[in-house]
Formats: sequence, structure tokens, C-alpha cells
Amino acid sequence: MCGIIGILGNEPAAPRLVEALRRLEYRGYDSAGIATLDEAGRLDRRRAPGKLKNLESELDKTPLAGVQGIGHTRWATHGSPTMGNAHPHVSGGVAVVHNGIIENFRELRLSLEAQGHVFETETDSETIAHLVSANLKSGLSETEAVKATLARLEGAFALAILFENRPDLLIGARRGSPLAIGVGEEEMYLGSDALALAPFTSRVVYLEESEWCVLTLSGYTIYNEQGDKIERDPVLVQGAGATMEKGNYRHFMQKEIFEQPDSISRTVGAYVNPLRRNIDLPEDKQGEPIDWAKITSLYMVACGTAHYATRVAEYWFEQVAGIPVKTDIASEFRYREPALPKEGGLALFVSQSGETADTLAAMRFCKAQGLKTAAVVNVPTSTIAREADLVLPTLAGPEIGVASTKAFTAQLVALACVAVAAGSARGVLSRDEEKRLSEALNEVPGLVVEALKLDEAIETLAHDISKARDVIYLGRGVHYPIALEGALKLKEISYIHAEGYASGELKHGPIALIDEETPVVFVAPKDALYEKSLSNLQEVAARHGQVILISDEVGLVEAGEAPAHKIALPECDPFIAPILYSVPIQLLAYHVAVDKGTDVDQPRNLAKSVTVE
Repeated sequence: MCGIIGILGNEPAAPRLVEALRRLEYRGYDSAGIATLDEAGRLDRRRAPGKLKNLESELDKTPLAGVQGIGHTRWATHGSPTMGNAHPHVSGGVAVVHNGIIENFRELRLSLEAQGHVFETETDSETIAHLVSANLKSGLSETEAVKATLARLEGAFALAILFENRPDLLIGARRGSPLAIGVGEEEMYLGSDALALAPFTSRVVYLEESEWCVLTLSGYTIYNEQGDKIERDPVLVQGAGATMEKGNYRHFMQKEIFEQPDSISRTVGAYVNPLRRNIDLPEDKQGEPIDWAKITSLYMVACGTAHYATRVAEYWFEQVAGIPVKTDIASEFRYREPALPKEGGLALFVSQSGETADTLAAMRFCKAQGLKTAAVVNVPTSTIAREADLVLPTLAGPEIGVASTKAFTAQLVALACVAVAAGSARGVLSRDEEKRLSEALNEVPGLVVEALKLDEAIETLAHDISKARDVIYLGRGVHYPIALEGALKLKEISYIHAEGYASGELKHGPIALIDEETPVVFVAPKDALYEKSLSNLQEVAARHGQVILISDEVGLVEAGEAPAHKIALPECDPFIAPILYSVPIQLLAYHVAVDKGTDVDQPRNLAKSVTVE
């Protein structure tokens, strides 16, 4: 999961860049590279697939001179893990390292090719280098060229940009993906987190959303999206604890909620090929792809939040892949002695840690019954990953908060990608539908960036919710599991009793709970089921329930004055809506818990990974 380091220094840069990249190895990666400016101001770079030792071997054979440079560890997303696709990417005297996804890179690339630019890779990242160099050729300064480039980029990203013949300049930018400035003694640094900067400085400035920065040997200047200067002093970060650093966030859970544009973009990038607009799935441990045409039934088993991810995916697999699906809670699965098929069955298990005891036991039970097994996991070295026939990675990175946030949305992304790939392989999805859904998945990080802008409004709303004894969450169709997850999040960290229900079940019992003291959260985008959801909403409002409606602008307008509170999310393809609509329910639970003064990151009685049955 890509890492960035940049140095404007006074000592040889190459060994320092490698040292910083080694501190980012925990993120996971499959290639690495660095670029430096030599004494004449010329750009040079070394890259290698595989681990850092391969890059070090290249540097031993052909060293890099210079005291300024940028480096990157890359997890292959757009393009396979080859030396050619490794960062930094270079064009016209501009070197770029990039985390994230550029959603509109195809259009940008076509425009640049029409101007005569020749691309060496299929990556979205190379487009940034070409765009900056094109702006330089038009007569803009380096700072102006980057500002103009940022205005044209859509999606989530963190960037470090180095320029030929400018040894005194390094430019960084972030939108969705984290980036920090390190302030040294007559030296300046950029890093994707404080851990990368720890060998060089303890003074760190965290860039906020959509900010960019210009570094020189004498200091730094930060700009907002409009180009206005931002004043911000460094904070002290202890190097030994940098890996567990919350940065400028109050809690790890808050930090991890805001890391989701980055974690989602990494996971999307692991599956979606943006040029071909299709899904590439990994092969199993025998080197064979899953033959989806032969899969007649799918069993998905997990615990807690991961179980709700499978409940969402149940709709996806049945609707876009035409595969009958059964979801189950891992702790119950074995004990009901399920009747499993002898042929054509696939068992898929979801676990953030890959060590969940019940899930592992369920997987071993299925293997013993002769089923092929697949695992959606965040830790590739975990027991579940080692024992599964096929590993489907989520690239969320370390998640410290006990209540899962970025791991959940990464699981949803991975499962959505698998469903699309299965639908295409089975002929259920047309090529045009496959392209549409692939493009929609590529847009998720940018949409989550927009959703996170609701943070202050949701914080204000949370003050009222925190006074409630009970909260009800409602959703229809694919958003019913999101209602279940919303209720779980709230009860986990705020200790308020909360329940999730299918909206259509309201009249079959839960409506008896509605009164003026009970907040009711509706997860209801304007989709094919919205009219039915609106009818349920009006039933609650008629009984003086305090309705909080999470929808898009069209849905909110149609709801009229019935909701007491409205949360407006950007419009999106209905297929990806469950991923986007997870964000406000996470923010709501977080702010309610903060308002109540609970231990947000380590709620009582809970553990991050349940490794005993």
C-alpha cells in the first residue's frame, strides 16, 4: 500500500530515501523506486520490482548521486508490478510519486497524446508527470504548473513532485490520501506518514484535505484548494511512536475514517483496470483463476462488521453475477451442520485480521467438506490467508481502532469487484455493464472525499443523538445491511442501544418502538426502492419519530419536511452506494461517542481481533 518520501537535504539522498522506505514496508508493496537530482541538476532514477533489497542491489550496481530526491513503495494497482510501472514516473524534467487513483486519467491521457506525449506505462500516475511537464512547456512556473495540474485531477491522491534543475524545490499535494511535511535543520521532507519522517525530524506539519505545499531549503508554504496561503506550525512527533501516531486527529477511529479515500483507492486499484475498464482477480495458490461459470452456489461466512459486508455482497452476487448466495455468522455456521454441495460450491470468508477464531474454524470445516475456499483479508500473512485456496486482499493498512471503519469499506470494495468479475465471467453482465460498474468503483474514493466534508454537520447532529436511550436504523434492499452496520457502530462505541431493521419490516413489530424520544436513521438514496422507503419514513414521522434521512439531494427534496434532519450525499451509481453511505453512519457513531465521553478507540469489553471461540 503505497508509501511516499521526499527529501531536500544536504547529505546523499539515496541511502536516506531507502531508509525511509524501509519504515514504510509495513504497508505492503511489490515494487520500489527513487529519483534524485545529481550535482548538475539532472534527474536520474532507479526502480525494481519486488522488495527493497532488489532496489538496493540496483543502487549498488549503479549508485545515484545527489542530496535531493523522492522515493516510493508501490502496491500494483494500474499495471502489473514491473520495473516500468514502478514509481517515480518521469516526463519532461518532472518526476512524480503518487498514492491514490486519478479517476479521469483516460481523458487526460488522450488529450496529452494528441499533443504528442508518448506514454511508457498503463498507470494513471504517469499522466500526472506528463500534465505537469505540459504546463511547464506552456510557460508556467513550477508552482503554477502544479496548481494548474491539481485543478484538472479528479479522484484521491497524495503527490511528491521533483523538478530537473531545481534542487531547491519539492512540491506536495493531498486529496483523500495523507501527506505530511517534515521540518529539519536547513532540510525539508515529505512523507506519507510520520513514520517515514521519523529518521530525520520530529517536527511534522500535517496537510489537511485538498491542501498542497511548496518546500524549499529555507521552509515551507501551504496553500488551500483556492490557492490561498495557510499558516500552520509544526507539531512534535516522537519517532519511536510514529507508527501509532494519530497525527492531528483526536482518535485513531477518526483518523481511520478519514483515511478511507486512500484505503479505498488502494483496494480499488488492486482489482480495477482503469484503461480496460474491467476487473482483474488474483489466481489461486495453484496458479489457476476461479472458473465462475462452474460456481453454482456461494457461501459467505464472517463475524460482526465483516458479516455485514457479506450481507451487502449477497445482493451484489445475486444481482450482477446470478449466483445463489447464503450468508452466515461464523459462530453459528458449523453448529447448524449446513448441507454443503459436493461440486460447484465456493466458500468465501471475510476477516480483517485473518485470525478470527470462529471464521477460521468455519473455513477449515468447509475445506474438510471439499469446498474451494477464498478469503477476503487485510493481513496477507495471517492464518486464514495462508490456509485459503484463494486470497482476495483488502489494502486498508493497519487499523488500530477496535470498531472497524476503513477495513469495512475496503471489504465492500473487494467484494464488489469480485461480484463484477464473476458476473462478467458468467455472461450475466454485458461488456458495457462491466465498464460502467468498473468506472463507478473507480469513482468511490473521490465520492468519499465529498462525504467526509459532512463531518461538522454530523458532529452538530450528534449532540442530539447522544441524549437518546435507543436509536433505530432502517434501510431497504442492499442498504438494509448498512442499517445493521450503523446500529452496530453506535452501540459498540457509544453504548447506546441501537437496532437495525429492514424498512419493510417496520409495520411487523418495530413501529411499536417509535416515539418522540427515539431517533430513527434512514439510509435511503434515491434508487428503485426509494418510494417504498419514503412511505416508511412518513409512517415514522406521523408517530413523531425523530427522522434523520441520509440520501442524495433528489431524495431529500422528495422527502419534504418529514425528516427532522437531513444528510446530503453526492449522487452515485446505485451499485456503489452502500460503500459511500457507510461513511456518514461511521461519522455519526464516532461523534456521538465523543459527545458521551466513551473510550472511542478501545470500547469496553471489546477486542480488535477475536482469536478464541
